[in-house]
Amino acid sequence: MSQTSSDAKHAERGAPSYVWRFGQQRRLAMIRRWSPPELEMILVDGCGLGQYAAHLLEDSPHVYAFDIELERVQVAQQHVPNAHVAASEYKPYPPNTFDLILSNEVIEHVQDDGLALRDMARLLKPGGRIVLFCPNRWYPFETHGHYFRGEYHFGNTPLINYLPNGLRNRLAPHVRAYTRRDLLTLIRPLPLKIIHSTRIFGGYDNITTRFPSLGKALRAVLYGFEQTPLRVFGLSHLMVLEKTTAPAKIDPDPH
Repeated sequence: MSQTSSDAKHAERGAPSYVWRFGQQRRLAMIRRWSPPELEMILVDGCGLGQYAAHLLEDSPHVYAFDIELERVQVAQQHVPNAHVAASEYKPYPPNTFDLILSNEVIEHVQDDGLALRDMARLLKPGGRIVLFCPNRWYPFETHGHYFRGEYHFGNTPLINYLPNGLRNRLAPHVRAYTRRDLLTLIRPLPLKIIHSTRIFGGYDNITTRFPSLGKALRAVLYGFEQTPLRVFGLSHLMVLEKTTAPAKIDPDPH
């Protein structure tokens, strides 16, 4: 099967969720838990169709959002008036503006993840926070599909992220996956300190819809893992970063 232009966009930038389900609601609760106490100005980085931005309007009327895809922004604008077309590396907002920046599974798709994170730091007020979700290299599946012999194959692919970088990046050149050390390397030069860092498992909504008992049991087991060292195999990193006045000193972590 040849790759269509739609497939190429999906591979390169990911596909936004078209429905709001348990998995999204669970992440929204985490975002609210780790938001700063003073929450006036909010930015959603890579907003997709604007679902998180729309829900965050319940927390503040001053929600801004952007995405690189015009079609997605046009959908988001139906619910979030302050939605714009922009790249994550060059956000069109003044420095020291936002109390909270949400980046939900975005930096793995951008051209320059270091520059994208640096620009988030630029936009934060001192004491403002970034709530960052991004793929965990140690999750047993690559959820963004893979390339093989020049063709893109959609779906979960086991063990790709366990391969050496050279081979892994040939199979999945369209998306990054991060170890904690990778994230620390991005953060270390920036005026950000880590408030919270963990790994979380997904919502498994498709499984739960088709097989409710199995899905609920899977959630119970995996969410229990989040309280143990087995969280290292979680789907995504959850990292909460607070803006300081100087680059933070961060202890290295081999994972």
